[in-house]
Amino acid sequence: MSPIVEVAAAVMLRADGREFLLAQRPEGKVYAGYWEFPGGKVEPGETVRQALIRELQEELGITVTACSPWLTRVFTYPHATVRLNFWRVTAWDGEIGITAPLEHSAVDWLPVGRPASVAPILPANDPILKALSLPTTMAITMAEIEGTERQLERLEEALIAGLRLIQVRDKGWPPAQRLWFAETVCRLARSHGALVVINDDEDIARRVGADGVHLSAARLAVASGRPDFAWVGASCHTAEEIARAGELGLDYALLGPVLPTPTHPEANGIGWAGLGRLLAGNTLPVFALGGMQPDMLLRAQENGAHGIALMRGW
Repeated sequence: MSPIVEVAAAVMLRADGREFLLAQRPEGKVYAGYWEFPGGKVEPGETVRQALIRELQEELGITVTACSPWLTRVFTYPHATVRLNFWRVTAWDGEIGITAPLEHSAVDWLPVGRPASVAPILPANDPILKALSLPTTMAITMAEIEGTERQLERLEEALIAGLRLIQVRDKGWPPAQRLWFAETVCRLARSHGALVVINDDEDIARRVGADGVHLSAARLAVASGRPDFAWVGASCHTAEEIARAGELGLDYALLGPVLPTPTHPEANGIGWAGLGRLLAGNTLPVFALGGMQPDMLLRAQENGAHGIALMRGW
């Protein structure tokens, strides 16, 4: 078997996070004319970060000033097997193609979450485009504790402020009450274009027309395949559980607790360094959970998380 080629790939995002960059491979290269995330091979002695910065300087003529690890995917092409280390790049100095000649045939900024308007795209990038469309903040409902009226009021306020991903938890209610609450949340979310996943109940998810289902760690352990929904995620506590979610082809995972929480103040959590260690080489977007606040999003991403999941903080 030929060795795996390490590649640094840049997911370049505008300051508002609404657009990302794709580049077209030039004539004379394998897959000429295909669109891809810019980047290139990690040279001997380089870290992925160093390779990313060098490649973007050479290919686009910019100097990266802010970047963070995101996802890692292995893909086999006819000519090679590559490990694509995707990093989000959120700030840089210089103008693309102005301060140095472009090495690509073209570049284009595309809206996040919409079908790509360029083609063909390298096949390894299809799951990355879906992952990129996943919002970076998840709200987890706690209506059993807070009460349905106040919970729905807060959800509407958060949706107006930009929240676009909700997990309906509240598993202690009778089925009829849980069904009603899930229906109400879905109706409210749809009016704002937000996604809704239902915790551990595929039947309710289908009945209310939710976007997906969220598996508990126990359900993840015994699952024989991916449930048939557009979005499927799982709660995880170890790197092995995250790997299991990836093997099943799930779309995201929650990992925690990262920090102590009001419900479990005695638990120290894995901490930020522990989060980074557990997410090294992860293959799917992971939300940091436990003690999170909105202003912790950047720190979570610096440690390899896709985003943050909040129960009280949203």
